[in-house]
Amino acid sequence: MPVSNNRLRRSRLSAALCLVFALSVVQNAQAARAAAAQESASTATDLDAVTVTGSLIPQTQLENFTPVTVVSAEDIQARGFTSVADVLQQSSFQTGGLQGGQTSASFTQGAEAAGMFGLDPGYTKYLIDGRPMANYPALYNGSDTFNNISGIPVDLVDRIEILPGGQSSLYGSDAIAGVVNVILKKHADGLSLNVRGGMFSEGGGDSLRVTASEGFGSADGRFNLAAGLQYETRDPIWGHQRALTREFNVDGYTAQTASRDYLITNGSARNTYVFADPSRCANVGGQFDGSEQLSSRAGLGQYCGSFLTPGYRTIRNGKDALQGYAHATFDVNDNVQLYGDLLASHEDVDYATGSSYTWWGTGAKYGYFYDPDRKALLNLQRAFSPEDIGGLGFADIMNTDRNRSWQLTLGAQGRFGASAWDWDVGVTSTRYELTEHRFARFADAIDAYFVSHVLGPQLGVNRGYPVFRPDYAAFYSPMSPSDFASFTGYVDTRSETKDDTLRAQFTNASLFPLPGGEAGLAVVVEGGKQGWDYTPDARLLQDPVTLKSGVWGQTSVSGSGDRDRYAVTGELRLPLWNPLTVTLSGRYDAFDVGGQTIDKPTYSLGVEYRPVESILLRGKYGTAFRAPTLSDVFQGLSGFYGSNTDYYRCSLDGYVPGNTTGCAYDNTRYFGQQSGNPELRPIEADVWNAGVVYAPASNFSLSVDYFRWDIRDEVDQLSADQLLLAEYFCRTGQANTASAGCDNALAWVTRGPNDEITRLYTPKVNVSQQMLGALTVSLNYVLDLARWGSLAFAGNYTNNLEHTVTPLPGDEPVDLLRDPYAMWLYDAYAKTRADASLAWSLGRWTTTAYANRIGSTPNYLAYTSDSWDYQTNGQHAGRWAPYTTWNLSFNYDATDFLRLSLLVNNVLDKMPDAQAATYPGTTATPYNSGLYNPYGRSMYLEMRYRFGQ
Repeated sequence: MPVSNNRLRRSRLSAALCLVFALSVVQNAQAARAAAAQESASTATDLDAVTVTGSLIPQTQLENFTPVTVVSAEDIQARGFTSVADVLQQSSFQTGGLQGGQTSASFTQGAEAAGMFGLDPGYTKYLIDGRPMANYPALYNGSDTFNNISGIPVDLVDRIEILPGGQSSLYGSDAIAGVVNVILKKHADGLSLNVRGGMFSEGGGDSLRVTASEGFGSADGRFNLAAGLQYETRDPIWGHQRALTREFNVDGYTAQTASRDYLITNGSARNTYVFADPSRCANVGGQFDGSEQLSSRAGLGQYCGSFLTPGYRTIRNGKDALQGYAHATFDVNDNVQLYGDLLASHEDVDYATGSSYTWWGTGAKYGYFYDPDRKALLNLQRAFSPEDIGGLGFADIMNTDRNRSWQLTLGAQGRFGASAWDWDVGVTSTRYELTEHRFARFADAIDAYFVSHVLGPQLGVNRGYPVFRPDYAAFYSPMSPSDFASFTGYVDTRSETKDDTLRAQFTNASLFPLPGGEAGLAVVVEGGKQGWDYTPDARLLQDPVTLKSGVWGQTSVSGSGDRDRYAVTGELRLPLWNPLTVTLSGRYDAFDVGGQTIDKPTYSLGVEYRPVESILLRGKYGTAFRAPTLSDVFQGLSGFYGSNTDYYRCSLDGYVPGNTTGCAYDNTRYFGQQSGNPELRPIEADVWNAGVVYAPASNFSLSVDYFRWDIRDEVDQLSADQLLLAEYFCRTGQANTASAGCDNALAWVTRGPNDEITRLYTPKVNVSQQMLGALTVSLNYVLDLARWGSLAFAGNYTNNLEHTVTPLPGDEPVDLLRDPYAMWLYDAYAKTRADASLAWSLGRWTTTAYANRIGSTPNYLAYTSDSWDYQTNGQHAGRWAPYTTWNLSFNYDATDFLRLSLLVNNVLDKMPDAQAATYPGTTATPYNSGLYNPYGRSMYLEMRYRFGQ
């Protein structure tokens, strides 16, 4: 949109905040000193109105009723951030744990996510230049829609604006926790080339990134184009490249224990072990690089295992990525400008899950089998080694996520004649295509192989169990790579999301005069279509009768659907008098899903009060929501088995809920099915914040803000226990206080002729509630040292004061900040998080030290015991001390065109190894991987060169 011509004199507060915005935290030496020297407390300089995230109306105040954290391109480079995901995952707002490349075999191991205040990543709205990003087609934690922020070219980012708090009244669905707006560069003065190479001192993870950008313009200045390409390649980090992850925990409160690679369990004797290897593991001693040996577990028995199997998985993904970006404008006349933006990404992510997820056992097909010679029910379990695989071992069977995405916007903007009305009309189209190329063991082939080579022919049935007389010597034997290849291969799951939007905005920043200035109005009308399709390889889908798939040990669920959506947004800014400004915004969203309309109005009221020019008091109250995602609605049907109390049948025998001990149906097995639910309602939230900004001088600002959320009707899988309880109330004619209505409860519990449960259906439902309160603090200070240069300090701090979850109606709230078990169960919360940077600029040199601090978290013993007082083998449940890492960067402007940089991240080589003592010796990852990683120190050399300027 054209910049407003309205100019206002800025106060000391706005001057200081403008300096913070321009510097963000760290600028180059000349810019920092010049800004500090020229912006004195008494200086009054004209400032053009600009549009900031959190408002649709251009304004001269860079701080308003809701805080915005700005991370500039200079910040990203100086602090050592390697990607946009790195910026957001180290933000002080990121107090919750995350799944990703560091968590082997997670649902979305190939993606990178971030959230805010411990809320799920899907509760944050992600924008590229103010336009929503394409959703990732696969589901976070197997159930939730989110954004993969891996494909944004970090070298082409101008700044990242982080807006905490509910923002649905401006940005619609998903903006409950806040909004992240990634602003890409719009100008490039000639050709620039950036080259960065990196390595880790512990090994692995070598990387190279090359970025080229160019700017073009016509002779008359009417046409301008900025374009760039970024290529990045990165090696994975393997578990064996770190002492903490190369083997099972050596520092645990129990003895180190080997993996159970060749194991026979005895179902007739409380699942103790049977050891039947006549060679006592000698035949397999060469497996896992010669580490396979006779092992045992106390009270269970012997088996063949290795201490080193954790090292055969990746703990950081490998990646090859290419992103391209272009921004073009053409001035038709003084009042009309055409524009276009294109961001495209092509990214392959590689990872290996290791031998823990590459094995075979009889339990998957038979449960147990009966051995007539041992007169016992037995199970066989056999892991595959790198020698079985052949070649490069697990490096030859890595999984690959192939990501292809693009976002294209075409539009026009301008002004209606000589009026104060600006307009902007554009269409945006996004696509995200994902192919998950997964290593697989094919069920029929692998079972046939072990029947042929180990189990032998079935000899009948004993008490319902198949009878086999296995060749145990063959079981305890290596296999050839050709044998391994005979039952393994790859399957491809293809998925896609799409979003096409037509948007029109009309803005008047000088609608009418008020005592405090000009009123402003913005109106936005938009409509579009969204789609989601998830199509697994047919061999991954469950058979409706056997509930087994054609891939051994794996299943998947398909789903597909689309919806039309439209919205109307309005924002009115009213400077009622000089100290006081009130901003009102409202939005109406509607989604048409299969002829059914889901709609939700939201609103907010923001207040800015400046009793003196150096103090801003601000506050906001509003509503926010999240519409049911397409996966929530269209996720396909899948089956499972479970067991619960059958409250209705127990009631027929005189038992009541809460007192079913002795009931024959207290632990009834059932067949269940689950799926998405087209009847879901939007998640709703009331959100408010209040705070103060203090800026007594142009080089200093301090802000303190409090945020509060009341989130209702969260979507969760319906609990089988809650459904059976609801059905009991309905069948017995009592008041139903459970979560499902009687019509649904009676339909979702299917019973046979003797009242036995034949099927439970547990779809996604609106059941959960969260309460959250958080305090944030931000401090910025620039000190001019005259001939010694300048110092720039910035710090951010978040403290989650309250966070409770009520999983189901009638449940007691769970305290996610003080209940150690819940803190882990709900993504490993840290109560506090902080970051700080100090930059010293002198001449052509800039040196920056950056610290990131994770507050105390419960240790593993506290989690497993659900107690702060538990102790065993000399180790105590409790909290880990705060965890701080340091980055250090050196930038030298060798010429006006050449900058050379050395960046050292985690300069002290901090590792979470101290956590290992409260984990047992059976653990392969003796630290909380949702919050910490064992990557260690990394070093990067970078060159930035601007040609011919």
